Parts: sequence; C-alpha cells; structure tokens
Amino acid sequence: MLNRAYVSAAVCGMGVAMGKWDGMSSCSDDHIPARSYGFPFEGNLSSYDAMSIRRGFQVYRQICASCHSINKISFRQLVGVTHTEKQMKAIAESYDIVDGPDETGEMFERPGKLSDTIPGPYRNEEEGRAANNGSLPPDLSLMVKARHDGVNYIYALLTGYVDPPAGKNLLPGLHYNPYFTGGAISMAKQLEDGQVEYEDGTIASEAQMAKDVASFLAWTAEPEHDQRKFAGMKMMFGLMVAIGLTAFYKRFRWSVVKTRKISYVK
Repeated sequence: MLNRAYVSAAVCGMGVAMGKWDGMSSCSDDHIPARSYGFPFEGNLSSYDAMSIRRGFQVYRQICASCHSINKISFRQLVGVTHTEKQMKAIAESYDIVDGPDETGEMFERPGKLSDTIPGPYRNEEEGRAANNGSLPPDLSLMVKARHDGVNYIYALLTGYVDPPAGKNLLPGLHYNPYFTGGAISMAKQLEDGQVEYEDGTIASEAQMAKDVASFLAWTAEPEHDQRKFAGMKMMFGLMVAIGLTAFYKRFRWSVVKTRKISYVK
C-alpha cells in the first residue's frame, strides 16, 4: 500500500510539473500571436474576393513596392484576377524593364510586357541593404506561407504598431510592434487612414488597407487557391457518385445470393 501511494504521488507531481511547464512555455513567447480575423476566403468552400485583391495590389504598388518585391509574380497572372488584359498591359508598360544584351553587348531598358515578372525596387541585395540601414526588406511573394498563420500575422503586424512599454529600450532605427518576434522591427508604421484613394471608392482606412494587402499577399502565395478548391469539390462529388454506384452494383450482384432460399429435405 505504501509503495502504491508513493507511485501515485510521483505521478501526480509529474502531472503538476508538466502542467506548470506548459503554462510557462505558452507565456514565454517574445511576441503576441495573431488572432484569427476571419478572412472570407479561409472557409472550405470560399473563394478570394477579387475586388479586395485588386485594392491590395493598389496598396502594394503605392506603398509596399517602395521597399518590397514580389518577384515570383508576373503581370499576366493578374489578368482576369484584378484587371483585364488591356488594363494589365498598360500597367506593365509603366515599368522600365532591364533587358539585353543588344547587338553591341549592352543592356537596355524597355517597357514591361505581360510575360515579365513584377520588378522589385532594388537591383540587388546590396543595394537593398544600403537603402535600409543594413536591413534587407524580404520578398513578399510567399510571405503568407513563410509565417505561421500568415494572412492574420500580416494584418496584425501592419495594424499593431504601438508605443514601447516602460523599460523597453529600442535601438536607433527600430520600431516597437508586439506582433513581431522580439518586438523590435526595422520597418516603420506604413499605413495611415486615407493614404490611398481606392479606384472603387472604398474608404481607405488603416484596417481596410491592411485587410486588402493581406488578401493580395495571400493570393500571391497561392494563386491556384480557387482552382484547387473547385477541383476538390468536383472530386468529392465524383467520389459520392462512385460510392453510390458501387453500393448499387454490390446489392445488384449479390442479390441472387442474399435472397436465395435453402431448403433441407430428408
């Protein structure tokens, strides 16, 4: 009896210790995890909001593109998503693309084409670091995939700038954002109410711009999102039909055996 009591006490002690450890580990993060903001495309049968993606592309072009690139996205991928082919050709031609070499071996600039990837603000990594005090602004093409709970993280980060708490000393050039790992981020607050004039007349509040650019970056990370869900729906429908036909065929083929009558004669 005494040994059994010791074992029970040891097990209870281990459970309490593990419970305390789990509690401490969940409270020891150096940033606040983003909560779910309920983006409409997160549902199993939901699709992207094309107008929100178009507004997000406008926010990216007018604000984010001064530092960040999306070099895995080409202009033609946006045709039929945010703009018509004619509109996107005009946008592409507004960019100067370095091409070449020409007949003399020199590089030259030309207007952009739909097949070009959207150019970034810097020619190379060194230029990007030199322009940002040594910090290299990351490419945003796959940022939603690169961060845990990416689309909610981006929204929380863009709207989460606050004054640092008492005792939190930041190095020069850093800004406090509790949603960023460590709380100190090189990027200053970028979004302000009314900073962009939306083409469709939507009020450009800070929250609206953060929502739209987060939706746009969700699309850049997964342009096939809607097609994937649609293919999944067709697959599930096909499987349901196949299961129904299989069940009917099974009953039909085995009906002779299952309905037979066996008589035993002396």
